Amino acid sequence: MQNHIRELRKSVKLSQEELAKLCKVSRQTINAIENDKYDPTLQLAFDIASVLNTTVDKLFISSSSRK
Repeated sequence: MQNHIRELRKSVKLSQEELAKLCKVSRQTINAIENDKYDPTLQLAFDIASVLNTTVDKLFISSSSRK
């Protein structure tokens, strides 16, 4: 599942490490999510959206939407 996390994170001037700490996960987890190697849990998706001041549906692009 593709996402806009990297772009949104950079727009609010957060590093992966800072976002990870705010979401209580490792920097490697944020990196894997940004690189489409790991799909976060629903709770983590909501946590990321909250920190980035957006909604889950604006963070992620479903594969059916890409057509």
